[in-house]
Amino acid sequence: MALKMGAEDRKKVFIAGGLGLVVLVLAVRMILQTFVGGSTPAPAPAPAAGTSAPAAAGTGRASGEHEATKLSSPLAKLDPTLHPEWMAAAESLEYAGKGRNIFSMNAEPPAIEAVKAPIRPVAAMVPTGPPPPPPIDLKFFGYEESKSGKRRAFLLHGDDVFIALEGDVVDHRYKVLSILPTSLRVEDIPYSNTQSLPRIQN
Repeated sequence: MALKMGAEDRKKVFIAGGLGLVVLVLAVRMILQTFVGGSTPAPAPAPAAGTSAPAAAGTGRASGEHEATKLSSPLAKLDPTLHPEWMAAAESLEYAGKGRNIFSMNAEPPAIEAVKAPIRPVAAMVPTGPPPPPPIDLKFFGYEESKSGKRRAFLLHGDDVFIALEGDVVDHRYKVLSILPTSLRVEDIPYSNTQSLPRIQN
């Protein structure tokens, strides 16, 4: 059994060594073709039969070729001759416009019509004082008096109901000053505004 396994291992080593040798040969061949074979210039193709030989050194072109056509330039039609009469006619032109002559430094500026009225009417500034304080939006709808004589007011602010004694602050803003059977005196603390709220009948 041991001899058989040693023979199989030896066979695998030979196969691996042969494959490695083939890969090495192919790699060397590719490197030689890349660096050595690519630098040699390819031979020039032989001229085909029936084609004419290149032209001599003095002619400048091969036989059978056409000569380039020279196009006429638009500058060739220009007349470089000076015409004094044309220049005199251009200099004798006078400015006939209605505005200021921008081609003359001595020309007077055009007359500008004086302003007859202000461009925008100036509105009279009416002095205005500070805006009035906002109304207190509490509703006084009842009160309760204890045996000791202290009164508690029932107040409504939006959907919220508050019960306050005299001196209490409602909603962090309104201070209850006095509670009467028919009215309630409240101070709006941020605006220092005091108002009397009537009692709402149920």
